[in-house]
Amino acid sequence: MTDLIAALRTPAADEGTGPVTIGMAVSRVDGRDKVTGQARYAAEHQADALLYGVVVSGTITKGRIAAIDARKALAVPGVIEVITHENRPRIRSFDLFYKDMTAPGGSPFRPLYDDKIHSSGQPVALVVAATFEAARYASSLVEIAYEAEAHETCLLDHLERSHKPSRLKAGYTPPPEPKGFADEVWDSALVKMEGDYYSGVEHHNPLEMFASTVVRGFDGHLTIYDKTQSSQNSRWYVSHVFGLSKDKVTLRNPYVGGAFGSGLRPQYQLALAVMAALKLERSVRVVLTRRQMFSFGHRPETVQRVRLGARPDGTLTAIIHEALAETSRNEDYVEAVVNWSGQLYACEHIRLGYKLVALDRFSPIDMRAPGAAHGVHALEVAMDELSYELTMDPLALRLRNYADLDPTDGLPYSTKELRACYEQGAARFGWHRRPGDVRSMREGHELIGWGMATGMWDAMQMFARASAVLHADGKLVVSSAATDIGTGTYTAMCIIAADAMGMPLERVRFQLGDSTLPVAPVEGGSSHVATVGSAVQGVCEKLQKSLFKLARKMPDSPFAKARFEDAEFAGGALRLRAQPGHALPLAAIVAFDGAGRLEEKYMMLPNVLKQKNYLRATHSAVFVEVRVDEAFGTVRVTRVVSAIAAGRIINAKAARSQIIGGVVWGIGQALHEETQSDDRLGRFMNHNLGEYHVPVNADIHAIDVVFVPEDDRIVSRLGAKGVGEIGQVGVAAAVCNAIYHATGRRVRSTPMTPDKVMAP
Repeated sequence: MTDLIAALRTPAADEGTGPVTIGMAVSRVDGRDKVTGQARYAAEHQADALLYGVVVSGTITKGRIAAIDARKALAVPGVIEVITHENRPRIRSFDLFYKDMTAPGGSPFRPLYDDKIHSSGQPVALVVAATFEAARYASSLVEIAYEAEAHETCLLDHLERSHKPSRLKAGYTPPPEPKGFADEVWDSALVKMEGDYYSGVEHHNPLEMFASTVVRGFDGHLTIYDKTQSSQNSRWYVSHVFGLSKDKVTLRNPYVGGAFGSGLRPQYQLALAVMAALKLERSVRVVLTRRQMFSFGHRPETVQRVRLGARPDGTLTAIIHEALAETSRNEDYVEAVVNWSGQLYACEHIRLGYKLVALDRFSPIDMRAPGAAHGVHALEVAMDELSYELTMDPLALRLRNYADLDPTDGLPYSTKELRACYEQGAARFGWHRRPGDVRSMREGHELIGWGMATGMWDAMQMFARASAVLHADGKLVVSSAATDIGTGTYTAMCIIAADAMGMPLERVRFQLGDSTLPVAPVEGGSSHVATVGSAVQGVCEKLQKSLFKLARKMPDSPFAKARFEDAEFAGGALRLRAQPGHALPLAAIVAFDGAGRLEEKYMMLPNVLKQKNYLRATHSAVFVEVRVDEAFGTVRVTRVVSAIAAGRIINAKAARSQIIGGVVWGIGQALHEETQSDDRLGRFMNHNLGEYHVPVNADIHAIDVVFVPEDDRIVSRLGAKGVGEIGQVGVAAAVCNAIYHATGRRVRSTPMTPDKVMAP
């Protein structure tokens, strides 16, 4: 079996991919490790004498712990300790030490810090035992007495006490100042619409549950395997919370089984696992249950009001978009919910507003396309409603108000191929055949509707470093502390390096997921390729120049009098462009150097002075067909065309998969996903995959992805933007608009469940 696995993992000597260039459809380089079980996730790393921790979750929503009785739990054979706020190891007290790199303004949650209860399901103890089974059983025996206080968890009941949020969250931009006189113009508009929109709480449900395995070395060094979107962010958090020096903690996340925002911030199992390892001086693993996955961050419940004014020809005269969202009592979690309404359509009068309502819930957290998933949804449904007020085709209305410059401040776009998205998406879908009247298409007992919407997301770039080592055997190893949450980072970086160096893919290896590697940002916002990918290309270009200098010094070198511009890297060799037969293998050049390896490092800094002069964004046009059973209100999304403009595509295969995944999530947002809360208890009730509905195979039908050519050298030196978030944005709105076209019923809240679709 070992020989079989080795054969699967190692390409044969004569096996080659041939030339690999950016934009090709390439299978995952880590795919075999995953399907053969060689890829290890956070809870799968072993250690000698490993202990197991099981979290005890609180049962009230607000108050304090009055007493803890752990005697029955400690009497269970194999139980080592029950850790609480009363006997935990020393941790820092100031808020600053608990702020990770993505924390919003306010006071972060501090696990087992004191006796205060802030939200339902909060961890109140950790049972540690020699076996998982003993720890799990003993956790049910810990007796905790509480002093409960009145709680408030219903957003709709407390809208009147909203407040202007703190701006202290990395990447957050508050709504711009009003432009023109939106309220007055809307009041006098010849055609106008007004709508209130509601989005319920959604929870992350990645396949891999949150887990941390802390391996304690003989010298006290902690090697931690954590489910996180940044090894360096989690390492930063552990070092600061526990007062540990940087060289005492190494954090690794080589494989992450889905995250999409849930792993941006360190979750509480990490702190609890480290507590146990420090207190007991042993290696410890803590894995949260599926139910406990509902006890921390979630997409925030949000209410919005959109008002649009227009002339009879469809020209927008006023846009007013206001949103109220939940946050916790301790932090101001913020998202860019309304900003998109100031960017998508040309308009002279725009007013945007965004406020928060503090509730007795855990702080919300980023979830795929945070802010845009809600904000663009409301705007795009409102635009569809306006199209019917105008008796105008929804696509024609959007084209009428197409923005060639940023409507808010007049900046040009770095690149914008949205018009091509509209054209190509509509052609692929057959939009020209759409009848304008509602309830005009039917097949059997199902009404058929066609809807569309626009999508938009930021095109971001951050700071990163990368290193590259070319060995004498001709193998290239590129490194950066990036993260792959299953989206294909390993493969994308290998493609970029192989393309730059003219090497076959199997000769390139990319190292990520280790806090000791060159610095990389938190993996989020669809910025990893534009950021880390640019660093990889940059370090490869430095390596190219070093190789060229060495090649010129070699005896009888064909490059002795050549310029760098005269050379190219192809076929694993350096060769003259005009005379490809004059070439030197890269391995031979490295061998000539005598060191056995050639290494370069590169620091990628965004060109902020250039980028600030442009609005940088990805765009999409989403076209959807739904079939609605009129008797039962059930909705089937039978066809989706998503046309995407996201800069230069690195891996066509992975990018298409990302968009399909985003579309599926958008269908989930539209029809399935909602966490139900009993506000009398202040608790989320459907905290399992039996009652928290997500799309399954039977819910998903034809999804067609169109990538519109785009090359954006303002956003990144690669020309790439990012395809993570944009696949979801606009999908739920297109589904809503298709439901209206099918039934004549407008549903202004998500998810659009059968009871809402059937409502008169």
